[in-house]
Amino acid sequence: MSDDQSIKPGVLFPAKFMVAPFLILFLGVLVACGGSAEQVRMGTEGAYPPYNFVNDAGELDGFELDLGNELCSRAGLECIWVTNEWDTIIPNLLAGDYDTIMAGMSITEERDEIINFTEAYFPPSPSVFIASAGAGDDVVHGRVAAQRATVHADYLAESGATLLEFDLAGDAVTAVENGEADAALSDRDFLLPHVETSGGKLVLAGPELMLGAGVGIGIRESEAELKEKFNEAIQEMKEDGSLNALITKWFGEDAPTY
Repeated sequence: MSDDQSIKPGVLFPAKFMVAPFLILFLGVLVACGGSAEQVRMGTEGAYPPYNFVNDAGELDGFELDLGNELCSRAGLECIWVTNEWDTIIPNLLAGDYDTIMAGMSITEERDEIINFTEAYFPPSPSVFIASAGAGDDVVHGRVAAQRATVHADYLAESGATLLEFDLAGDAVTAVENGEADAALSDRDFLLPHVETSGGKLVLAGPELMLGAGVGIGIRESEAELKEKFNEAIQEMKEDGSLNALITKWFGEDAPTY
């Protein structure tokens, strides 16, 4: 190497080769940033519209899918959705099959003793009874169908009615339609579309009930950091109005909002 080609102090490479190392470094940063999002497995049922359901294309859909994906984005997380039957959804969260429950789950004291909840992302809303047209309000004291392991089944077990439990909330509606049950109890947002599309065969009956303290994300008690990330994202969406916009999109203008 001649004297005028020697490497000078503070210069690592000749100028014509300087682009390559910086380009490599820049691309490395992009790859690191693109792959840095922590994955969080979101447990849902996929059978409780409009909260969560499988659409005609065979894909998970609904209010909670829209909301959960947005919350993950704001929290710097990547949502991976996992379906699970309702009656084992809490045990399988505790077993580590997924990291959260986002499945129209009401916040109750009994559940809060087993798992943690984020703050509510859906306000407390009424539960209602449906029955066949012509039935009187006294049917709510007869054979009443509900999905097992829900606040509705818990209420009926203490009400004096004859509780008929089903794996799916939709099966409780079918039980009324085929005469197996006198009435069914569930969230108004779930049952009202069945009434509206029944051609007058199904009607609301009895009182409206307020059960639970709204709907929240269920999280294992050991996941305090994850709970805080979701709480911050939920609060941000409440403050900027985007949560209310999603509620209205999926539940209509009359839905309770924040």
